[in-house]
Amino acid sequence: MKTKLVASCVMAAIVGTASMSFGAGFKVSEQGAKAMAMGNAFAAQADDPSALAYNPAGIAFLKGSQFQLGTTTIVVPQTAFDGTTRLSPATSVSEKANRDIFIAPTAYATTTLESMPLSFGLGINSFHPLAKRWDGSSAFRDSIESIAIKPINFQPTVAYRFDDLKLSIAGGFDITYAQVSLQKKAYAVSGNAAAGTPSSTELGALGADATATGYGYNAGLLWKPLDNLSFGFSYRSEIKLKLEGDANFIATTATGTALFGSSAVRTSGATDITLPDAMVFAVAYKPNNQLTLEFDAERTGWSSYKELELKFGAPLAAFNNKPDPKNWEDVWAYHVGAQYAVTPKMDLRAGYSYDTNPAPDSTLSAELPDADRHNFSIGTGFHNDLGSLDLAYMWVHWVDRTVSNAKEVGTFKSDAHLFGASVTYKF
Repeated sequence: MKTKLVASCVMAAIVGTASMSFGAGFKVSEQGAKAMAMGNAFAAQADDPSALAYNPAGIAFLKGSQFQLGTTTIVVPQTAFDGTTRLSPATSVSEKANRDIFIAPTAYATTTLESMPLSFGLGINSFHPLAKRWDGSSAFRDSIESIAIKPINFQPTVAYRFDDLKLSIAGGFDITYAQVSLQKKAYAVSGNAAAGTPSSTELGALGADATATGYGYNAGLLWKPLDNLSFGFSYRSEIKLKLEGDANFIATTATGTALFGSSAVRTSGATDITLPDAMVFAVAYKPNNQLTLEFDAERTGWSSYKELELKFGAPLAAFNNKPDPKNWEDVWAYHVGAQYAVTPKMDLRAGYSYDTNPAPDSTLSAELPDADRHNFSIGTGFHNDLGSLDLAYMWVHWVDRTVSNAKEVGTFKSDAHLFGASVTYKF
């Protein structure tokens, strides 16, 4: 019985830490306020320094040197759940995640040579930030209490412009450093789950912290066959993260203390995670001098996330080699955006995007109760020869997600609000 209890504790750590370190499908596409206001339909325009995030080939058409600072403030959704969980298998519960604010800053610098059609750029951004907290007394405490992912990506890029063809190409590297943390309760489950009579015994609090650095590459192409028509393509490769860090267990019950002969255990943990690749196809059209329209289709390769496996050091090494299947799928997102030049120095923008989620019902859990999303955005931009100021707001609505699996049976509901601002200086 003691071995089974320890195994249950260890597997709880595996599932929680794995979800924390991967980002659980949360890809933040909002990497510039102008693009965000247009529903992230921007890869065929790519006409400010944030092109480094959307389509790096766009920097070849930027003049002189430009520097942009921006931020996306994310009001993390207060996810609501109604249904039953492993800790409440017979009684329906209503839970709400705590509301948080997460800030993802960006910085971009570009320069184009005067002597030849060659451009250089450096981007600093974050594609997979995440924060979510449930109360320590919630019915999900065996899965998650708090989770945070703080990645930062460095992107050096070079682009070349073929003036006769009105075409540019670009390539660069992605260097991602990530800090992750998790807090949850560990439980041992006994009884007959198949018969609907399982029982759970709290063991203690689990905490995990880990870091990793991964490497990838990016490429882009931008073609402007007509003055009012452009086509864009960009690709960002997978990034493998070899997470290494510490796992901590603090017993909160006598049963938890008896498992290890101590009320506190500290050991190492490691796992390999692959962040997905992404590919964007885009077209932009200007029916007149004031109006710009764009459509982007984006594929994200979440099928790289098939399973999670964490390797522990002593005294938990005996419980390695226990993979947790995820079986996520590649998904598409569709972005539509419009910009209208009210005056030569002021633009109004609006956009919509639809994101499909990669997580099947069988593996969905409270670490990130993802669902298909509708994204509505508006914004404005003010600009002159010296620079620009861009502002954006986006409302994200998750389609109600009803699931029935081993962790929960019920419905998740979520909404989020995003605020973006970017300042660009030209010199």
